[in-house]
Amino acid sequence: MRPDDRAPKPDAPVFEGAERLQKVLAAAGVGSRRACEDLIFRRRVTVDGRVAKLGDKVDAATAVIHVDGERLVADTRLVYLAMNKPRGVVSTMADEKGRAALSDFLSNRVEQRVYHVGRLDADSEGLLLLTNDGTLAHRLMHPSYEVSKTYLCEVAGPIPRSLGKRLAAGVELEDGPVTVDSFKVVDTLGKTAQVELTLHEGRKHIVRRLLDEVGHPVSRLVRTSLGPIRLGDLRSGRTRRLTNAEVAALFKAVGD
Repeated sequence: MRPDDRAPKPDAPVFEGAERLQKVLAAAGVGSRRACEDLIFRRRVTVDGRVAKLGDKVDAATAVIHVDGERLVADTRLVYLAMNKPRGVVSTMADEKGRAALSDFLSNRVEQRVYHVGRLDADSEGLLLLTNDGTLAHRLMHPSYEVSKTYLCEVAGPIPRSLGKRLAAGVELEDGPVTVDSFKVVDTLGKTAQVELTLHEGRKHIVRRLLDEVGHPVSRLVRTSLGPIRLGDLRSGRTRRLTNAEVAALFKAVGD
């Protein structure tokens, strides 16, 4: 045993309004209180970087909790949604010009006020994240975290074999170079083709500008993933709540 292992470790601080840790875990959907007590007993839960123990109390609104190394959001006031934005809808919660906006598709199912993470232009469609977690939203949008985004695009064909290498090498645009992380041709149909590309850029209209620059203008653009979150079979105009595992994966994507 190392010398510092013998030293008593400070108890977790208790804040006003704090609750038993197992109750907070159960409320967050981890499992029954008995199952959560077992997780704590087996040292699988940490709070603010410290291994939790039975009897700990935490403030769900401020505590940083990890279960088996994955971040758990215990504050039930925080909302995380995936939305399949339809074409023709502007990426704003309300539009002063009266155009269809994101809030028109929430159907009053969310009591909290949420905000969109990033944007898709009105002519584009696909995955948007909506949340009231400002810290996570900021990290997901900040270029330093390099969160990847994948798009399925219908473009003018034919597609030369060398296009993937050209995009990976970098293409110079008026506001600087851009490179893609991956590129593949999904399908071809007459004079059009479907291509999929992944990049971690967030500049305005970056995908459309990039493909237009290399001679393949986009006629349809669908974002199919943002970081670890995938659009999947979510129908156009619908939203769904992210699972605890998906939220944990988002935190992991931004280094938490």
